[in-house]
Amino acid sequence: MNKEAKGNKVSELSELLNSSKATFIADYRGMDVEAVNALRGELRLLGVDYRVAKNTLMRLAAKGTGAECLDPLLQGPTAIAFAGEDVAAPAKVLAELAKTSKFFELKGGVMDGKFLSVDDIKVLADLPSREVLLAMTLRTISAPATNFVGVLAAVPRSLVQVLAAIQEQKAA
Repeated sequence: MNKEAKGNKVSELSELLNSSKATFIADYRGMDVEAVNALRGELRLLGVDYRVAKNTLMRLAAKGTGAECLDPLLQGPTAIAFAGEDVAAPAKVLAELAKTSKFFELKGGVMDGKFLSVDDIKVLADLPSREVLLAMTLRTISAPATNFVGVLAAVPRSLVQVLAAIQEQKAA
């Protein structure tokens, strides 16, 4: 790889680091090509850019960004997942693969300039997806209004039930 190509690669990685909400670093040593391609395809569906990069180029790209804390993790074969809007979904995929595959190992990551340990990534993986969190928030916000409508409807309902009971009693 010539100097110009390396410079282009560094600027491309730097741009990805700046535009991603979270970056995950993993060791993929021993994985076969089919497994890597399957992982890459699954992550692509989630809007995640999964790459293998040289550690020195990644170190150069991380300088001046919030990802400088990843430097100690950049040893050996390194795979990098750049997550977009939804951070929990790729964390789930990567943590699940790390759990089931003996060849894939999470090293750590960075989110909003803060270092993420493997345990932090597992906590992220346990979070519900963005859509589920939005639904839970909406349900929480709408609960008081729903309860208020139920209370208001209870008074006429009770009156109708009492009148129906009186009517049945007079009919008997």
